[in-house]
Amino acid sequence: MKIPFLLLAGLLAGNTIAHAGVVVGGTRLIYDGEKKEAAIGVENPDASPYLIQSWVESESGQSDKRNFVVTPPLFRLDAKQKNTLRVIQTAPGLAADRETLYWLNIKSIPATQASEGGNTLQLAVNTRIKLIYRPAALKGSTPDQASTQLKWSRQGQNLTVNNPTPYYINFNTISTGGKTLENVTYVQPHAIATFRLPASVSGNTVEWKVISDYGAISAAHQASF
Repeated sequence: MKIPFLLLAGLLAGNTIAHAGVVVGGTRLIYDGEKKEAAIGVENPDASPYLIQSWVESESGQSDKRNFVVTPPLFRLDAKQKNTLRVIQTAPGLAADRETLYWLNIKSIPATQASEGGNTLQLAVNTRIKLIYRPAALKGSTPDQASTQLKWSRQGQNLTVNNPTPYYINFNTISTGGKTLENVTYVQPHAIATFRLPASVSGNTVEWKVISDYGAISAAHQASF
């Protein structure tokens, strides 16, 4: 009897992501609005092949075949081989004054080997990374530099951040009163995000670090609220 595929999804920090042998060449992909495509590498350092399937989802997690396509969408990646995934914008109309967030999914399915009289468990692993569309009009700054414009405030046990910039600000850490907040994510352009404060936290200074376009961690920034 063969056990069906078990889908595992995950995202690891760092400059590359590795799951079940398949290595993706980045933790995020920035799509420059001036270019016709964005590309990211995929490598198989293992001794056996994988089937690679890729697609794009909207920020809310819905499949998006209108704005972007990935080529090749499905292919075999042989042992010790590399390939390049190309993301191509297929429809106009994305915001020209701010970034737009999508998700790039890269699923690796291992080869199947016949097993006489035994069970087989196959693990198909889906790597999900941010795909950020950056319009051509956004020049001369970076999300890290823009993050110095963030406005912070406290409302009870919540810390609120107002982002007046056109960039997605992706946080590595946020801390206040000597305590680090849990489950911090990002704040959208021209929007507000709220994060839960640790119990019994005090003080009126917040410190944060931002994840860059290349997955690196910025120096710490500070502000009062």
